[in-house]
Amino acid sequence: MNLANKLTLLRVIIVPFFVLFMFLGVIPLNYLWALVLFAAASITDLFDGKVARKYNMVTNFGKFLDPLADKILVAAALVCFTELHWTPAWITILILIREFSVSGVRLVAAGSDKKVVIAANIWGKLKTAATMAAIVVILFLRILSDNLGLIPEAPVQIIGVVLMVIAALLTLISGVKYLYDYREFIDPSK
Repeated sequence: MNLANKLTLLRVIIVPFFVLFMFLGVIPLNYLWALVLFAAASITDLFDGKVARKYNMVTNFGKFLDPLADKILVAAALVCFTELHWTPAWITILILIREFSVSGVRLVAAGSDKKVVIAANIWGKLKTAATMAAIVVILFLRILSDNLGLIPEAPVQIIGVVLMVIAALLTLISGVKYLYDYREFIDPSK
């Protein structure tokens, strides 16, 4: 396994530890530790692609695992946020529907006679970046509010929902674009 794929796999390995810190309120500054882990995992998303392209390490496994690792990381954060009542369930559901739909299209395309591996497009990358940035900002605000008591809950909740609505809109646009671009693989007449 090359370095780029190891970085991607590291992102998946970080997820259970992130979730653990999200719910271990007995640990001082638990959201800070969750933020550090989420940010580290998000940074691997920047570097794995750059390393893969710069050193010619692009593989079909990496094309498959990279978006899957993003989905696992973001889904874990969204489920935690929903459980903690930081994000409305409809946003999490919308984002997860898009993720499952695109993953399904990727699986069908890879298993087709054409053996197409669908890499992330610009909309998918923008959606991922916006969602990860929203999660980082929300966690940072929760550290200031919940862990340190420096700012009140209400504005943190409002800002968090606004950021997640923006991420959900980008997710919806991205999902529609993927489904349209690869509609031949989900055509019910074929």
